[in-house]
Amino acid sequence: MFGLFKKKSELDKLQDKYRKLLAEAHTLSQRDRRAGDEKMAEAEEVAKEIDRLKATGS
Repeated sequence: MFGLFKKKSELDKLQDKYRKLLAEAHTLSQRDRRAGDEKMAEAEEVAKEIDRLKATGS
């Protein structure tokens, strides 16, 4: 309950964004392969940013 008002770190925000993009990519790939691939590329960019943050220790 006390974590309810805790602000999310940049890493948590990026991980949430990554999960959303993966879900969107999966949904889109069932209808439009190209759009799904574009979302997957966006997700990979976010994954790279997550790796950078983890490497710096934030």
